[in-house]
Amino acid sequence: MKHITTTVVLTTTTLFLVLTTAATTTDVSALKAIKSAINPTTIPTYSCLATWNFTSDPCSNPHITHFLCGLTCSKNRVTQLTFDRVGYSGTLSPLVSQLTQLVTIDLSDNKLSGPIPTSLFTLPNLQTLNLRSNSFSGTIPPIISNLKNIETLDISHNSLSGSLPDTSTSLTLTRLDLSFNKLTGSLPKLAPNLIELAIKSNSISGFLPKPSFTELTQLEVVELSNNSLTGTIPGWFFLQPSIQQINLASNKFTGLEILKPVNNNINIIAVDAGYNNIGGHLTANFTAFPLLSSLSLSYNKLQGPIPVEYSKKTSLKRLFLDGNYLNGVPPEGFFSGKFSGSLGDNCLKSCPASSELCLKSQKPTSICRQAYGGKVSVKPKA
Repeated sequence: MKHITTTVVLTTTTLFLVLTTAATTTDVSALKAIKSAINPTTIPTYSCLATWNFTSDPCSNPHITHFLCGLTCSKNRVTQLTFDRVGYSGTLSPLVSQLTQLVTIDLSDNKLSGPIPTSLFTLPNLQTLNLRSNSFSGTIPPIISNLKNIETLDISHNSLSGSLPDTSTSLTLTRLDLSFNKLTGSLPKLAPNLIELAIKSNSISGFLPKPSFTELTQLEVVELSNNSLTGTIPGWFFLQPSIQQINLASNKFTGLEILKPVNNNINIIAVDAGYNNIGGHLTANFTAFPLLSSLSLSYNKLQGPIPVEYSKKTSLKRLFLDGNYLNGVPPEGFFSGKFSGSLGDNCLKSCPASSELCLKSQKPTSICRQAYGGKVSVKPKA
């Protein structure tokens, strides 16, 4: 590799100023290894990797014919590695760890396979790691906690297995997405600075452990749907100071505890706990959340009447209670036209067919009678 060097000699001070514009030897060897690990038949002529021709220097400027895209340099070191989304297949070379100044790695929406190299998690300056939508397999090694500067970690839509990594020591991590993998086990301790947490469509089991969430005072979005979480959804979960959106749908929860907030600082906007096994009566305490706009408790085992408070809540726009065993007459306020959602497939009486909320027909009387121990309905509580 030819190094381009400019030397300025200041005779009065005998000062030599050397400005070097070539990438380091280790960075170049790492880039060569990364390209070599990609199946050449999956490198289209129009792609970024096709322009990686090492007769030219990766960090030289301007780029006219070679290294047109795919990497960014700063002070002669590679700081960003970004694959275009053209379907590259192959593996990720362990020599990626030689690019020690990397701040961003984005290899998303390709067809890379094999294990994620353990060496990747030793990069000291990495802030964004996006391996979304590939075919990486194997486990997520505990050494992932070594990424002390990581802020965004997205390894969703792969084939990763094993238990969830402990990210509690990754103090800077604000966004974690491990959705659509094959991860198992319970929720571990989580990084306290998390703002968005997504682990949907895995096989996570057990209860919602309070120690995992205690320090997450900035958490705004929780996406844990399509797992195997069990037990009662605890009341404290909805009272976290910054939480706005919660999706716990399609798990195995059997209970739901909703506590009234003690002040108006609760920011919850949307809750989805549909498609579980939640029994008991529908509590009115949800209506005490001042900003609640969307609530879905579809296809659970809820019984009893719908509290009138729901029909009077001005912030609530979307309400899905279909697929339960709710009974009695739905409050008239639901049919003013401001609500969307569904009250169908319950045991309700006089749900007007003219309303879109009642488009799904109610359950047969025989099923409702069986759910209530032989009684067609239960007298609403005062």
